[in-house]
Amino acid sequence: MAPSVSDIVPPVTDAIADLKLAATKENKGLSYPFYYPYYDPNEKFPPTQVYEHTDPGAKADRAKPHLLTPETSVSHLSPFLGTEVSGVQISQLSEEGLNELALYAAERKVLIFRNQDFKDIGPDRQIEIAKHFGRIHRHPTSGNVKGYPEFHVVYQDAEHDMLREVIPDERINRTQWHSDVSYEKQPAGTTFFFILDQPEVGGDTLFASQVEAYNRLSPEFKKRLEGLRAVHSAFEQAESSRRRGGIVRREPILTEHPVVRRHPVTGEKALYVNQGFTRRIVGFKTEESEYLLKFLFDHIAKGADFQIRARYEPGSVVVWDNRVTAHSATGDFNPADRRHAVRLTPQAEVPTE
Repeated sequence: MAPSVSDIVPPVTDAIADLKLAATKENKGLSYPFYYPYYDPNEKFPPTQVYEHTDPGAKADRAKPHLLTPETSVSHLSPFLGTEVSGVQISQLSEEGLNELALYAAERKVLIFRNQDFKDIGPDRQIEIAKHFGRIHRHPTSGNVKGYPEFHVVYQDAEHDMLREVIPDERINRTQWHSDVSYEKQPAGTTFFFILDQPEVGGDTLFASQVEAYNRLSPEFKKRLEGLRAVHSAFEQAESSRRRGGIVRREPILTEHPVVRRHPVTGEKALYVNQGFTRRIVGFKTEESEYLLKFLFDHIAKGADFQIRARYEPGSVVVWDNRVTAHSATGDFNPADRRHAVRLTPQAEVPTE
């Protein structure tokens, strides 16, 4: 069982100075140098083991009285996904409030919280909150924080263009729809992303509802997806890291998941394939698999009427349910600008139909 976080800790303003360490040549100008991406070539992780996961949203009060208080205001960005939330601090939610947060993220798919103190409460408290939603994934190739492998650091500035390294110039655009670490036996569930430095314009994230993408399909087409499974691969991510001189902390794997999965709390069905990690349909010949996956990938990418564009500023925290969404970074900001954010990625259940 996840540890209780119902005991609210006092504000940790004294710890903010520890997070804003003295700048070095590498991290000069960062608002939060503590979270500068760290790569240790000697850091190795064993294969990820399956664990028993119970979604905290299953224990939530459907009315959400601890999250949606009279002081809380919400603004929906789309009928299908995306809600901006103000008047509540994630760091101060009780255990009941965090359960309701899991449920609300499952229902609305993407939640954007403004003016949060989450970036200032310190790594231990950040990890404690995220652990309420499941075991935190340790990424095999991305930058993390020294001493804290639970953090997945997103960093880009004039000298570090990770998006260009991952998606090269041969592509017309650098959108890459994916669900985080879908190659794991237990992929990501309720996910946290907090912003440290952000360009004034651009650097947003596109999100799509995989529930609505499934709902748009005809009944006959849905029948043809029933029982299908797809292979998700970590190999390309690992090979890309090695090619650019990066690290691989855990050897890559292939995992099969259902093409359509069901959310354990809401019961909603969602497409569970993505351009980033899904490679083939089990039992199909190559051309058949490519044909079906291309249709599904195009359907997700072109569904502007079930997508949102999430905009951020320092202090924003995005909480989304990776099981029922796909997302893509946008590299549309000035290359001289800095974009610095951190993800905490609790793993959820083994996907089922």
